[in-house]
Amino acid sequence: MISAAARRLAVVAAGLANPCWNGLPGRAQGRDSRARKAALRIIDHFGYLQLDTISIAGARSHALVLLSRLGGLDPKLAEELLTPRQPLFEYRGHGASWMPIELYPVFGFRRQMHRRHPWWGDLLTEHADVARQLRKRIEREGPLRSVDLEGERAEGMWNLNLARKVADAMWLAGDLAIRERRRFQILYDLVERVVPADVLERRVSLADSLKTLLLRSAKAHGWATTGTLASTWRLRNMASAIKKALAELSEDGALEACALETPERRIAGWIRPGQREQAERLRSSRLSAERAVLLSPFDPLLWDRARTQLLFDFHQVLEIFKPACDRIYGYYCLPILVGERLIGRCDLKAHRKKGRLELRCLRFESTASERDRHLAQQALDDYAATLQMTLGDGPA
Repeated sequence: MISAAARRLAVVAAGLANPCWNGLPGRAQGRDSRARKAALRIIDHFGYLQLDTISIAGARSHALVLLSRLGGLDPKLAEELLTPRQPLFEYRGHGASWMPIELYPVFGFRRQMHRRHPWWGDLLTEHADVARQLRKRIEREGPLRSVDLEGERAEGMWNLNLARKVADAMWLAGDLAIRERRRFQILYDLVERVVPADVLERRVSLADSLKTLLLRSAKAHGWATTGTLASTWRLRNMASAIKKALAELSEDGALEACALETPERRIAGWIRPGQREQAERLRSSRLSAERAVLLSPFDPLLWDRARTQLLFDFHQVLEIFKPACDRIYGYYCLPILVGERLIGRCDLKAHRKKGRLELRCLRFESTASERDRHLAQQALDDYAATLQMTLGDGPA
């Protein structure tokens, strides 16, 4: 496969092309039931919607991912998707994520793996009494917010008190579930109150779990390397199991080995059979470039930075953790997509009380045309209007 076809297929698979290419919804007016249904279809397509706390750009990453695909969506809806009786659950997929409820059994292997907390060790054994008391409290009082578990907070982001650490450990191990988020605040509840009984009873083997997850990631990427498929779900230290799962998927005809041809090298990868045919059609078709789209820096199209460089010749960088003096583009830059090209990036800061969206930085690639710049400005104006803010160059 040539790079141009893989690039176009990546945009289509990511739900960022005309809906006629992928069958996904392209609009979702407001926040009614139809808008919610459209948002859930996007999540189902990827298998996850990654969560992030940072809202400096006026909306958090999970809202930005939906807004870039669903014109007319009310960004407030993106904060309200995980509620009781909705077909989602929260767990560690691609980081903390909201995922379709049917994937809950698929992550049984990870819940078992996380009986020992990845950061804090064997909390559930060392503090079994705290876990029992916490469960009894939730049984008696109902769902508890994470803030309700706080005592004297120690200094530092990760110096949480013991009750909060144990609650997190119980969630990762599947002893508790996150019922919903209110103003992004977690509510813990008993698993049986959150996950439907028929879903909770299902058991899925590690082999079948891996095959399910690898197929999901292939669907959302188009062409992808083994590393990209595995990293979609943070599948670490599982190389032999992943290799076996890919071989079985290939034998079953669910995946096909597909190399990417570049001027410098040949890169091994995978593609779903139907997408190979679609890629062939895309070789002679340019994607519509009638509008620009602002993307979250954590967008499914972008988080694999090596892949972004390979397919788009675009240096995706996250500068949140850099000192201000070392940043090139800004604190929380949103890449700008036009058709199949990433033409620049913008750094935004929302001043909510003033109703103003500050454009702190707007940088274009050297290949960006005047038309690209016009489309980018139009996208910025549209985004500000979606947030019901006024776009400006300064904070005043």
